[in-house]
Amino acid sequence: MGKAGIRWLSLWVAGAMAVGMAACGQKNTSDINLAKNENDGGKTIALFAPIGKSDPEAENISIAAQELTVKMAEEELGLTVLYNTYTAETYKDKTYDDVTIDRINHQMDDFYLLNPDTIQKLGSEGKLADLSGLKNAENLRDVVKTANTVNGKLVAIPQEVVAYGLFVNKDMFDQYQLQLPETPEELLECCRVFKENGIETPIGANRWWLENFVLAQAYADLYNGGDTVAQIEALNSGAARYSEYMRPGFEYLKQMMDLGYIDAETALTYEAIEGEGVDFRAQKTPIVMAYWAAANADTAYGNTDFNLQVIGFPSSRGQMPVMSMSGYGVRADSERLEDTLATLDIMISDEALSIYAEHNQVISPSKNVEVDCIDALKPLNNRINEGVYVLGSNANMKVEQWGNTCLIVRELLGGASVDECMAQFDRLQEESLQSP
Repeated sequence: MGKAGIRWLSLWVAGAMAVGMAACGQKNTSDINLAKNENDGGKTIALFAPIGKSDPEAENISIAAQELTVKMAEEELGLTVLYNTYTAETYKDKTYDDVTIDRINHQMDDFYLLNPDTIQKLGSEGKLADLSGLKNAENLRDVVKTANTVNGKLVAIPQEVVAYGLFVNKDMFDQYQLQLPETPEELLECCRVFKENGIETPIGANRWWLENFVLAQAYADLYNGGDTVAQIEALNSGAARYSEYMRPGFEYLKQMMDLGYIDAETALTYEAIEGEGVDFRAQKTPIVMAYWAAANADTAYGNTDFNLQVIGFPSSRGQMPVMSMSGYGVRADSERLEDTLATLDIMISDEALSIYAEHNQVISPSKNVEVDCIDALKPLNNRINEGVYVLGSNANMKVEQWGNTCLIVRELLGGASVDECMAQFDRLQEESLQSP
């Protein structure tokens, strides 16, 4: 995993929306140091997360939004949260997920910041507490509950929701009198016009995020057609095939590659933003894909020399945001379960989430916390507020979606046929049907 993936591990505590855990299930293979915090006695609970608590003696320290919400809980409950962290020079051969699962199995902490695939695994094994009884869980958006419910239990809750969309240079669309695309067919037509006017590659792509095109098309009806639960049950039972949902999106990607609208060979070499972002900022390509906060960050697309607009991915139901999220899970057998649940309940209160959202300029998991977003993000935000979205990660699906789809898309970029890619989804589904 590149630098972008490492940045995602600091997302929750540094407020820098990035790309690793939410970028295709990437896992940090950097060195790990499980640094324990000491306290001077009193009631404590332990949190395992990528980054530890700020040094209280450091000058001019910018306290992370996550830490501010922890502090709220500490003061209200009269306890101390000890941070056990994943940071530097131990366990070189283990990913963040590996270490998290190992620590839960060995009862080493009370609650954890978890990746979507880890939430799915631990939730299905009954190792995470049901959080649906928390008072402030009532305020969560439906998308959050849907994504983090396993076997009927809400097993994880995030402090933010990550939304992906198409970042477009509206000036270039206007130059050729093109409307922003709503459907896959309209996007193809826009790309045709750009290509015919000398734009070599209309869509700048990297090896992590092309799965958003697939997911938007595959699940537009599943999440917006009124029978989400029934369709997921059919997939989990084998009555429906993931490959049937995925095939149109893979065929669409293949078509864009064959027409030269996406440079597959180059995409395989690009890390997120660090590759295709150069041409996008230089106005050599009109379209890229990225996450919500990239529009706010000057190091990404937050300070462009053109009219930036962020829209959903084209689908049969129009522009479709793709949403993914990690979340906090509580060890079901924690000796300090009551205090841990009370702490998390405060961290997900509207008051705490308002602080978090304002500090980090992100989408809140609470339906009561409004996002004051920049103009460029309003098209994407409007769709989300309308309840229109596709989930890129859903712990209630037995076949993990985000990471698996990303890796299989990479096979397509590398020359695999659509049929070969669908065979991989069928294999994953068979394996899920054979597991308990």
